[in-house]
Amino acid sequence: MPRRMTYREIADDIAARIATGEYPPESKIPSYSQLAALYSVSIATVQRAVMVLHARGAIYGEPGRGVFVKGQDS
Repeated sequence: MPRRMTYREIADDIAARIATGEYPPESKIPSYSQLAALYSVSIATVQRAVMVLHARGAIYGEPGRGVFVKGQDS
């Protein structure tokens, strides 16, 4: 069984997906539950990864709407 990714590895992977355009600017990233399923980790691990990306300035959250990739002007 492969080892589970750490929250930092997940943050780096999501950042790489943003950089390649898989998640373009102003697009909504998958939900916490979708990301947890994608990476086979707990929602708490996904939340930590999202906090890292938020601290890096790569994403922003809109209450009730979701988490989005920052665009040039955001």
